[in-house]
Amino acid sequence: MLQQKPAITVVGLGSGDADQLTLGVWRRLQNASRLYVRTEHHPMMNLLQENGIRYESFDRFYEAHDSFPDVYEAIASELISLASSADGSSDILYAVPGHPMVAERTVQLLRERCGDAGIQLNILGGESFLDQAFVRLGFDPIEGFQLLDAADLKPSQLQPALHTVIGQVYDVFTASDLKLTLMERYPDDHPVVVGHALGVADEESIVTVPLYELDRIDGYGNLSLVFLPRSDDEALQNRSFDRLHEIVSILRSPEGCPWDREQTHQSIRKNFIEELYEALEALDNDDPDGMREEFGDVILQVMLHSQMEEEVGSFSVYDVIQTLNEKLIFRHPHVFGDRGASNAEEALGNWEQMKAEEKKRTGEAEKRKSLLDGIPKDLPALMRAYKIQKKAAKVGFDWDDLDPVLAKIQEELGELREAASEGTPDEKIGELGDLLFAVVNAARFVDADPEEALARTNAKFMRRFAYIEECLRIEGRTFDQTDLVEMDRFWEEAKAKE
Repeated sequence: MLQQKPAITVVGLGSGDADQLTLGVWRRLQNASRLYVRTEHHPMMNLLQENGIRYESFDRFYEAHDSFPDVYEAIASELISLASSADGSSDILYAVPGHPMVAERTVQLLRERCGDAGIQLNILGGESFLDQAFVRLGFDPIEGFQLLDAADLKPSQLQPALHTVIGQVYDVFTASDLKLTLMERYPDDHPVVVGHALGVADEESIVTVPLYELDRIDGYGNLSLVFLPRSDDEALQNRSFDRLHEIVSILRSPEGCPWDREQTHQSIRKNFIEELYEALEALDNDDPDGMREEFGDVILQVMLHSQMEEEVGSFSVYDVIQTLNEKLIFRHPHVFGDRGASNAEEALGNWEQMKAEEKKRTGEAEKRKSLLDGIPKDLPALMRAYKIQKKAAKVGFDWDDLDPVLAKIQEELGELREAASEGTPDEKIGELGDLLFAVVNAARFVDADPEEALARTNAKFMRRFAYIEECLRIEGRTFDQTDLVEMDRFWEEAKAKE
């Protein structure tokens, strides 16, 4: 005769009101010879005690462990151990609050492990706290609904266009963390609904408070939740990436903007460059308001070009985001993998190594005929020269120290002097380019970005020239009424004031 397989049957105790307990579950509870409950802190325990139904609680695990995941792991392991040691004459009945398949981690762990342990797992329903939430909070989930866990909530999960129920708000500390997460997407004064013990007579409490007061009210416990009704507020919708994608697609649609519809990659190519430089100016000015606006303009260029490709079926902006996310994860093995990096230099080394590996996998490395391939031809000339020299230096095509670099500058300067007095226009341009290229080499050896260095000098020149203009304005004169000697004196004054 085959030995009977040990079994665990999970039942739901409902939302807390005895009238909502199903008849099938009640019969199981009455007839159970080995009944375990996840926690005694549930209104249904009174009904069990009044009817003399004996049970064992796992509340001891909450006291023995520091985190809920550890508690749930311990409970699941204990149940499997109990079932495995049983002689098969009596199954284990495990009772959980609400519905076993709604926000019940221990049941998910049992589903994952019982098969391998040779244990049969049976799950019976029960009213979940959601059933009472639909009734007591008065919303229809078919309008769009999401259930989230307060203990593991991320701002990216929040969708204001959906009704949102957030469970597992056990205490004021969880409510405080939840408040900060919600403030990433919602205004500080956005109304939120807090429900305690929904549907339980004499215990239910439903209050609406501004978001900033979420952790300033009492009553949080095992039966608490937070509810945010769906909102059509444009300000909330406009904080989402999906809304941006929708707006750009509308602008490019037949019903959209005539100007946007006519644009091509080439027609707005220059806009991309202009917006990047405006964003850089905001950075240099340390202007947060300017950064916020200019960064948006740069993102718009990415959206427009991606939308053009989406319209012909090449890719969408979501493909762009996926590719970027995969690249970031792959090139940071010291963050998302098992490789270490104790400083920025080691992290950069990992990045370069993974980048090379990536190019091998994609076959891009084989496509390049020269080590210098891959440097964008439209980079500003100083920046491109800098990158060309850095790549050449990696294979040893470089000087050992700064002295020969400075000597090369002197040599190129002499050749420019000669070309300036006797050379053709092309020779002058060529010698000037050689001098600039040699200066970029010097930038590398002093650990300076030549583009940044020149930008600083440009700004310095503008400040000093503005001082000259201001001095003349104060004296009521123009440039026609001064000379180089006086302007140089003003220049030195400006220099001394820096």
